[in-house]
Amino acid sequence: MIISPSFLSSASYSVLRGGSYLAVENPQDVLISPSRVFSAGFYPVGENAYGFAIWFSKPSCSDNCTVVWMANRDFPVNGKQSKLLLLETGNLILTDAGKSNAWSSETVSVSPAELHLQNTGNLVIKNMEGDIIWQSFDSPTDTLLPLQPFTRNVQLVSSRSRNNVSTGFYKLIFADNNLIRLLYDGPDVSSAYWPDPWLRDWEGGRSPYNSSRIASFDLFGKFTSSDHLTFLSVDYGMRLQRRLTLDSDGNARLYSREEGSTTWVVSWQAKSQLCEIHGICGPNSTCSYDPASGSQCSCLPGYKIKNNLDWSYGCKPEFNLLCGSDTEAGFVQLKHVEFYGNDDGFYPNVSLEMCMKVCSQSCGCKGFQYRYVGDTPVPHCYPKISLINGQYNPSFGGDFYVKVSNTSLFLNKETVSSGLVFDCSSELLAPLERTYPKSSENKTLNFMLWVTCGLGGIEMISIFLIWCFLLKSQKDSYEDTQSYHPAATVFKRFTYSELKKATRNFGKEIGRGAGGIVYKGNLPDNRVVAIKRLLSIANQAEAEFLAEVSTIGKINHGNLVQILGYCAEGEHMLLVYEYMEHGSLTENLSSNALDWRKRFDIALGTARGLAYLHEECLEWVLHCDVKPQNILLDSTYQPKVSDFGLSKLLSRADQNDKSFSKIRGTRGYMAPEWVFNLPVTSKVDVYSYGIVVLEMVTGMSPTIGNQSKSGETEHKGLVKVVRDKKNGANGMTPWIEEIVDPRLEGKFEHAKMEKLVTLALQCVEDDKDNRPTMGRVVEMLEHLKNYD
Repeated sequence: MIISPSFLSSASYSVLRGGSYLAVENPQDVLISPSRVFSAGFYPVGENAYGFAIWFSKPSCSDNCTVVWMANRDFPVNGKQSKLLLLETGNLILTDAGKSNAWSSETVSVSPAELHLQNTGNLVIKNMEGDIIWQSFDSPTDTLLPLQPFTRNVQLVSSRSRNNVSTGFYKLIFADNNLIRLLYDGPDVSSAYWPDPWLRDWEGGRSPYNSSRIASFDLFGKFTSSDHLTFLSVDYGMRLQRRLTLDSDGNARLYSREEGSTTWVVSWQAKSQLCEIHGICGPNSTCSYDPASGSQCSCLPGYKIKNNLDWSYGCKPEFNLLCGSDTEAGFVQLKHVEFYGNDDGFYPNVSLEMCMKVCSQSCGCKGFQYRYVGDTPVPHCYPKISLINGQYNPSFGGDFYVKVSNTSLFLNKETVSSGLVFDCSSELLAPLERTYPKSSENKTLNFMLWVTCGLGGIEMISIFLIWCFLLKSQKDSYEDTQSYHPAATVFKRFTYSELKKATRNFGKEIGRGAGGIVYKGNLPDNRVVAIKRLLSIANQAEAEFLAEVSTIGKINHGNLVQILGYCAEGEHMLLVYEYMEHGSLTENLSSNALDWRKRFDIALGTARGLAYLHEECLEWVLHCDVKPQNILLDSTYQPKVSDFGLSKLLSRADQNDKSFSKIRGTRGYMAPEWVFNLPVTSKVDVYSYGIVVLEMVTGMSPTIGNQSKSGETEHKGLVKVVRDKKNGANGMTPWIEEIVDPRLEGKFEHAKMEKLVTLALQCVEDDKDNRPTMGRVVEMLEHLKNYD
């Protein structure tokens, strides 16, 4: 029975019990903390768009409350028929207009569960034993509250703007070097900007030598962290309402306010100079700061703004330059303008004319920094391949020269800043809206719809009776329907008999992977599919399997194999994938089908897929078994990573320990962390990826053997062989030619191949902290692809 808890909202303490819900139409349907400082309920984020949120409700507020957490910031729900339901199974679900699920806690409780809002602002699901099985403190959005732990497993992500609550481009994270950092993670590039990126890890009072990665701040305004970052708010010692928020402009600020006041005061901030925040004005623009008017963005000479509503898109050129034609290029001097990073080389002690020539003759050069470092009389030239993170600073002792077409040199070369100026501190982004189409009032059409629905209803009733017959063995139809719902709204549910027929009784095996066998099948609509029959989770609860499949089904990327459907009938657990025409990378490496260009594209595409799993998708996913057998190739030899969700499905089978309690992976591709029982992070996938790249380049197995003088086989790892060749190069024969797969017949780009192998060797470093992230790998490979 579902009971609306609205009658509880007038009390000082509200509890949502299993089988109850909060309705978006009822403004009284809120949870209130015992102290009445916090409330949780539906909060408007746009036209007919609501998020389920927690906000400060003391002092009271109406439509301008301070939100500290939101479940569905990127998928607001309709203002009609949307509900937050706590199922009897312990799962908390947010439904959108009663049609689909916008968010779920994905929790299961054996005993009855309750939803509480604590005085700390933490929303928790507790079972009857008092154990917390889920809490909002474990998944913050853009705000940290007093006593809320900030760990390696969480991050603060800014909103898109002050009026748009969806995910923005700025993150506060514990980086791989154990330091808290502010990161700009834009559409095209990613870079850290706090602490200052030119500082070494131990400078600025930080310490990377503590891997616990935990931080928090107390009620009095003191922040402490395992990396030795400590600061006090300017009003330290007073017991006030406090919050640490990563604002939409990329600055982390600690706010405080007195009880009864509606005004928040900034009591600490990470960056005092807003123009030092990366990406604040987008590419091909500069940021300048005026104490009177705040931050301002300007397009570079010869460039115009891309989107008048959003400076993050930056500016685009109004000219075209032919590659290699240095006579067409000219330069405009911008005094005291600096662009940080993206150097395409470094040229010390060269004249201004020589620096211009270097940039003119490079197709990728967009301009150059020309400056003197310190008190030395030696000038330095820094050509730039990308113009991002630009700022005007009167104290900067250098100039920037932007490369433009000679025909567009209509501006004075002594210009300090130019282009269209906008105030980037003001609100430029349109508010997020989510509307639903209204039904037509045409009476004739309505009549036809009713007739159609009536005829369809007869058919639906027949299907429903058959469906009920098939599910007659289920113990609780209400709970099972709720469990099925998330998966059913994402992709198709097949019956076991359908898939048995599609595979002709599982007659054609096309591969084996983690926990299952893959068969080729033909669906009734003539689609060719790959059907994986899972073996390791035969005894897994069906509800848990469907919850995980629902999550995996939401992951969508061009370099990940798409899941088309599933089957869950008793002990039969199957997944239906798109079929890949050219099979696995393993099959193709033993043939002559892969030339240099295909191999490089496979390396790049695989990296993109893994980076998406690690850094971009809704839920952090480790693959744990990256190898050529799990990299499939489509009709154009583009790679798609498969089995990317099975690590989660298989871990569910271990009912005693939901962490990675067992070694996962394949011999030869496994990172040292598995062997030495070290903490497992995304870097295990980076290691395996590096082995795959080395295998693609050399054509050799990860565990190769050499014949010793005694005639016995001496086993050497692939990594050691490649490192020995690289480090032992004598300059006579290029070392890269000694390791490259003979099937390429020498047809490859030597410089790019060397850089690719060097990157792969970085990925297979024994110390995980020395390995790059997959996002960084993608960035380097994309730069290498465009490298001339």
